[in-house]
Amino acid sequence: MSDQVCQISAFGRVIVLLCRGPKMASKRGRGGAAGNKFRMSLGLPVGAILNCADNTGAKNLYIISVVGWGARLNRLPSAACGDMVMATVKKGKPDLRKKVLPAVVVRQRKPWRRKDGVFIYFEDNAGVIVNPKGEMKGSAITGPVAKECADLWPRIASAANSIV
Repeated sequence: MSDQVCQISAFGRVIVLLCRGPKMASKRGRGGAAGNKFRMSLGLPVGAILNCADNTGAKNLYIISVVGWGARLNRLPSAACGDMVMATVKKGKPDLRKKVLPAVVVRQRKPWRRKDGVFIYFEDNAGVIVNPKGEMKGSAITGPVAKECADLWPRIASAANSIV
């Protein structure tokens, strides 16, 4: 017998069933991300090169893995806007190069569909360097940031000058 707690709430014609499992410490998570992420087209596989959109001194980022990606035989892990990736700096300041750094994707060229039916894409692929909690290493972001990313990462949203 599992010790799940279920609660049913009725709001007009919408019925919500909320089930909570036993209280345990979660081993996995999304770092500093807040809330859930809507599924979108994955446009950045492992090996993709992103522009670095912050002022840390890195010019571009090379994706080496995607954080939170499950396993499927022969499938390349891919990232989309709002995903945390592990990346290396290929061009930039010497103190940033040759290290594995976490980064968050803020723009992608691959079109994706939003819930309201709009298809959106950017003119480049870009990311920002963060720490494992999701706090930015730099202090400013150049160019627009996807709304999906800003909703998940509050520190990135506060540093962005435009959210699309």
